Amino acid sequence: MLRFVTQNFGWKLFALAASFFIWMNVESEPDLTTIVSVPVEYSNFPRDLEISSTIVDSVSLEAVGPATQMRSLGESKIPAVLDFSSVTEPGERTFTLTAKEIRLPRGTQLLRTIPAQLRFFFEKTTTRPVPVEVVYSGTLAKGLKLGKVEITPPDLTITGPESHVLAARKLVSDPFDLSRVTGDGEQRLSVYAAEPQVRFTAAPQVTVKVQVLRSR
Repeated sequence: MLRFVTQNFGWKLFALAASFFIWMNVESEPDLTTIVSVPVEYSNFPRDLEISSTIVDSVSLEAVGPATQMRSLGESKIPAVLDFSSVTEPGERTFTLTAKEIRLPRGTQLLRTIPAQLRFFFEKTTTRPVPVEVVYSGTLAKGLKLGKVEITPPDLTITGPESHVLAARKLVSDPFDLSRVTGDGEQRLSVYAAEPQVRFTAAPQVTVKVQVLRSR
């Protein structure tokens, strides 16, 4: 036992002194209060449910602690983690942000968060096909007119919160440029959904074939 204590005694004494010096230095530091922005993360997201209200990606927190830790707090990007395990059905839910959701470094204290609570509206996930409307730009050359138009596929399937999916009456393509058309033509176009909460289940693109007729 004595040998274990005396072995490398000098190094052990140095490490002890260094630790004591660091502790004393931290203890003697003045406390600072700071307000920083931190990201919001979500855990245990409910299956078959989605947030249909505004999704919060960051909050501000006011904390107090040793000056060194407070100065580096903004760079550490410690997240506020919300646990959604209690959400099992559609409706509004309120989550209060406390020290439990924000794990600050030891020796620091959370004073408040801005906002102090986050409220979300959850809806069922819904999927349905929505028709695509083709938009045109430019004009056909003189003596030409547009005939039959074929859109493939005519509908694209979207998914998302129920109310947002049901509110989507049509999807809109990027403009089909008629100024480049001199005869029957085809263009591959991207499609846009105006409802920001919905997403496509497949590539949001359609092929548009147009028939061009000569005017008499």
